[in-house]
Amino acid sequence: MAKNKKIPVQGSQISIILHQGDDDFISLTDMAKYKTYDSGVVISNWLTTKYTIQFMGAWEQLHNPTFNLMEFNKIKNEVGTNGFIVSSSLWIKQTHAIGIRSSAGRYGGTFAHKDIAFEFATWLSPEFKLYLIKEFQRLKDDENKRLELGWDLKRALTKINYRIHTDAIQTHLIPLHLPKQAANIVYATEADVLNMALFGRTAKDWRDENPKKDGNIRDYADVTQLVVLANLEGINAELIKQEISQSERLVQLNQIAISQMQSLVGNASIKKLK
Repeated sequence: MAKNKKIPVQGSQISIILHQGDDDFISLTDMAKYKTYDSGVVISNWLTTKYTIQFMGAWEQLHNPTFNLMEFNKIKNEVGTNGFIVSSSLWIKQTHAIGIRSSAGRYGGTFAHKDIAFEFATWLSPEFKLYLIKEFQRLKDDENKRLELGWDLKRALTKINYRIHTDAIQTHLIPLHLPKQAANIVYATEADVLNMALFGRTAKDWRDENPKKDGNIRDYADVTQLVVLANLEGINAELIKQEISQSERLVQLNQIAISQMQSLVGNASIKKLK
């Protein structure tokens, strides 16, 4: 999910759209105000240089499979001729570019992928670029620390009722002197009862569907799901003690999971954990 942030750079507030991964976008409109409030003219002047168009074209060819090379070559050949001006909207419309986004309105403006935004900053002012990089990296470091804290919180939530759950399995489902390997199968099976109740798939199903992802299905759960999962562990432990069959428990747990998710989605206390 994208997040809008602002960073201070030499007296200007620069808007940042943070995405998961490395696809962050920076407001060229805010950056251009470092030069003048007529930001559209500044951006057009930057776009109407051969180096900029060559760089933008190279970036799009590297990241954008739908980039219109024919239109790009037309623009590249016309750049520098008398009266030819490239606006961000023209560039996007003609080439199907994805590295720059432009929208109208009070909260609109022109945003560019950070790779492109840093090139724009170089053109504006080397000093401005250095401050921009410094503040952008500080923002990213703060965001990474927040994500690490969220990761630790998620892992803690999954452990809340883990011992209660495994103790119930050991006491009521595993016969005496069962070989360790067989006991592990029982534990895994009961873990998948919870996975099915909450996620609708087993751990193996998830791995088969996501061969390129590290970790397991629970590592990618959100905070709300992990709170419900912790609750299900305690409930399943009680159901096991009552000697209710696994199939019956699965139906009950699924109904409970649906009810709790409906109750907790949008809950203010849950939002504080995110």
